[in-house]
Amino acid sequence: MERDDILLRVSHLCKYFKVGKDEFRALDDVSFDVKRGEVFGLVGESGCGKTTMGRTIIKLYDATSGEVWLDGVRISAGARGYREAIKAARKNYREELARAGNDTERRRLKYELERTITENRNAIRSAHRDNRQKSDISSRIQMIFQDPTASLDPRMTVREIIAEGLKIKGERDRKTIDEKVYKTLETVGLLEGHAGRYPHEFSGGQRQRIGIARAIIMEPQMIIADEPVSALDVSVQAQVINLLDGLRKSLGLTVLFIAHDLSVVKYFSDRIGVMYLGKLVELAESDELFSNPLHPYTRSLLSAIPLPDPIYEKNRKRIIYEPEKVHDYSKEKPSFREISDGHYVMCSDTEYEAYRRTVT
Repeated sequence: MERDDILLRVSHLCKYFKVGKDEFRALDDVSFDVKRGEVFGLVGESGCGKTTMGRTIIKLYDATSGEVWLDGVRISAGARGYREAIKAARKNYREELARAGNDTERRRLKYELERTITENRNAIRSAHRDNRQKSDISSRIQMIFQDPTASLDPRMTVREIIAEGLKIKGERDRKTIDEKVYKTLETVGLLEGHAGRYPHEFSGGQRQRIGIARAIIMEPQMIIADEPVSALDVSVQAQVINLLDGLRKSLGLTVLFIAHDLSVVKYFSDRIGVMYLGKLVELAESDELFSNPLHPYTRSLLSAIPLPDPIYEKNRKRIIYEPEKVHDYSKEKPSFREISDGHYVMCSDTEYEAYRRTVT
């Protein structure tokens, strides 16, 4: 993939949460790219880290380690990896120093330690500096939240909700704001007269359209859609998906589409990444993933998709994913590898060879 084609790059991203004395790894070393103009679907069961991924990219959460790049500019970086590198270097220095045979060797070890510490401290300062630069992130990436009721302030009118980003950005002319709000309402299928109403006066589908309007009025490069249809009636879901698809084409948007409904993701996405317990376990183009799933967890997810066919449903067999039975990582640690062109899977050396045989 050419570097110029990539809008968003997520590199070894980790997000850990403190739970009492323990640590919960919501995201654990996740890497992927999103190309300009594409819809990148992110799927997995509840709790796998999909929403955390979106919130960390848009900087609602601070990354623990790893990096996020937008259009070639680093917008987020976690410092933990650099701190751990300093800690490991000091430990290694003490061990090597005990075995050093002469003063020349000791000086060399000390020089290498100081160089490593300096490099990583500079990296920490650079990460903090990049994390503070939030001024234009909201203009370039916007998020559509899962619950349209909870994400809209009930005390603000629709006009105030949609115009809030413009005001934060510095727009002060009321006429200009009103014109943009009315035009955006029309774009998402609402009326100018809706601007003076409050969120509780709308249906769930209409509230989600307000959330979409709030996002696109900022003219972003990218939209993160966090399960935007999961809280809506099935009859309304198709309308919202078609609206997003139309906006993507007319406005040239790039979309990170987070969902657990695989049927919707297949319809809307160009490529799909599958997450399990904070890790990305498979990534491929939409048609390739559905026609040739390789990872056992992906096959388990696909086996759970219901079809409006009573004969098929009567004979459908669910595949249960039990990691301890299908993987043996005691000797071989897994890594994210390309099995075929554009098709990546988390696997060990032995699994890699087995997957390669299935696609050749």
